[in-house]
Amino acid sequence: MTVLFYSSLKNLFDIEQFHQFDNLGLIAREVVEGFITGLHRSPFHGFSVEFAEHRLYNQGESTKHIDWKLFARTDKLFVKQYEEETNLRCQIVIDTSSSMLFPYSKGEKHLHNKLAFSVYTAAALIYLMRSQRDAVGLTLFSDAIEFHTTPRISSVNAELMYGKLTELIQPENAHLRKSTNTTAVLHEIAENIHKRSLVIIFSDMIDNEKTDELFSALQHLRYNKHEVILFHVTDHSLEREFKFSNRPHKFVDLETGQTVKFNPWEIKNQYISTVNSYFGDLKVKCGQYQIDLAEADINKDFKEVLLSFLVKRKKLY
Repeated sequence: MTVLFYSSLKNLFDIEQFHQFDNLGLIAREVVEGFITGLHRSPFHGFSVEFAEHRLYNQGESTKHIDWKLFARTDKLFVKQYEEETNLRCQIVIDTSSSMLFPYSKGEKHLHNKLAFSVYTAAALIYLMRSQRDAVGLTLFSDAIEFHTTPRISSVNAELMYGKLTELIQPENAHLRKSTNTTAVLHEIAENIHKRSLVIIFSDMIDNEKTDELFSALQHLRYNKHEVILFHVTDHSLEREFKFSNRPHKFVDLETGQTVKFNPWEIKNQYISTVNSYFGDLKVKCGQYQIDLAEADINKDFKEVLLSFLVKRKKLY
């Protein structure tokens, strides 16, 4: 199973292949191990990506946490590592509002949209961080926080997070008319994370709130001493370049249901200019607040997101 699975993904981590496998933890492992294999062949091979669940026992310390079963197999003393020995605390935050279901196709058995991309990438990050003894938690939100778990290293916490993420990519759970309130939620997250953490946000940053208020919420995270990576999740071809055919289209707001009909070529230049201006402002503000901003294009694979995390982690530790 693993060999077949990896062979189907080794050239490109293709979301359309993932629906064949119902184990998100397995998918995450294969994506990360494939990524690390490529990393070792690249100029970034110096990054720390070792996998360890134990450390060697140091003479004179307490024997309380020695793994005696492992000693019986190896004749060496290893100490189990616990949460207090983690290197980094990380909170993954995912926008689950209806706009993240774009591009939306009614009746499809499998999802290939911004939300699915965020879910699979987050699962890979969870696996990667736990392998590096980093504690990780998960927050899901739309117009309010829907799920929240604090950063832990435990396998129980990992299974809980994988379970919640799996629910998000089931077509029957793809709810329309689900609005977002990114500004209020980010303020709440900033207040609720009490220990300094790396906050990784997956969102299309589509919010009806005023832009300045959204920037203020991002600044709140930095004011509370958290490090932040913001992955702006897009279908770059359609949302940034507006590559629709030259004919009338019906456009539906997935959050409100509002419908408009027009030929996209008639407003293409104006649309691109407006979108570029908004995200240009976002880039400038993130630079001012020392927030790492990266576009996560759902038509590409996950390696840029994983590499961005490793670059950030290397700077912090």
